[in-house]
Amino acid sequence: MKTYFVYIVTNKPKGTLYIGVTNDLERRISEHKKKLIKGFTSQYNLDKLVYYEDFNDVSEAIACEKKIKGWVRQKKIALIESKNLNWVDLSLEWFL
Repeated sequence: MKTYFVYIVTNKPKGTLYIGVTNDLERRISEHKKKLIKGFTSQYNLDKLVYYEDFNDVSEAIACEKKIKGWVRQKKIALIESKNLNWVDLSLEWFL
């Protein structure tokens, strides 16, 4: 069964936020860290994974991504801090 992820990356605690969806979170975060994705995330150096959630259904993941993108910034921050109070990069150990 395939897993899909909704994730949030930032450049610093409470900095610029980017919400995305992927079926390979480790690969996608690696692409962000290596600046392989041209545009918004590379322009603002968004490479710190501060939140993610997994789904078994791609439609549910996309719906969740759209829902979070529609939230006001403070609600996004509250979501991150509900699971990651100190805004630790959750992917740090993946790339040692």
